[in-house]
Amino acid sequence: MARMSNKRRLEWSFFLNDRSRITYNELCRKCQHECKQSFRAVVVDCLKYLSKRSKKKDKTAGNGKIP
Repeated sequence: MARMSNKRRLEWSFFLNDRSRITYNELCRKCQHECKQSFRAVVVDCLKYLSKRSKKKDKTAGNGKIP
């Protein structure tokens, strides 16, 4: 296994776990987008994440038309 250089270790220090492995947030682990957040982040605000339990937004709402 290749070791990480000191410069790269400093850049990734927020993402490194106790075993010195890069670790992402639980919501970001299986995400296909590149905007991954650290496992240390408490609040995750991702515009590309859509929970299966979230309420679906009505696409016609807010466009000025009366349903």
